[in-house]
Amino acid sequence: MADVHSKETRSYNMSRIRGKNTKPEILVRKYLFSKGFRYRLHDKKLPGKPDIILPKYKTVIFINGCFWHGHQNCKYFTVPKSRTEWWLTKISRNEENDRAAYGLLLEKNLRVITIWECQLKKNIVEETLQNLITTLYSA
Repeated sequence: MADVHSKETRSYNMSRIRGKNTKPEILVRKYLFSKGFRYRLHDKKLPGKPDIILPKYKTVIFINGCFWHGHQNCKYFTVPKSRTEWWLTKISRNEENDRAAYGLLLEKNLRVITIWECQLKKNIVEETLQNLITTLYSA
């Protein structure tokens, strides 16, 4: 199936997608900071370059996009109709990289928390962030 956008439009759209400092990530960071948590960002020395690192709590947080990380049974993860095989390969490779990074982080005795993009939608964002704080304090 052909793409609904021209090559130039698709290229522009894809160039606007960022890997760090995304809106969901900034939302979580602002919330944590407002609650007194201090953290580091995108540490290249850690496997998977976690989005947020909380050294005091020996915890790392990944804020994953539902599409890019293949969030199963999520309405925001739909398989594209064009270049389907390429996308499925890319997303499964992302999932493999995630599993490998999580395993290495756990070996370093770090707690790994994953927050999905869909958990930060308006109707459940407050609950998600409260649960995050509860999880951090339960360490």
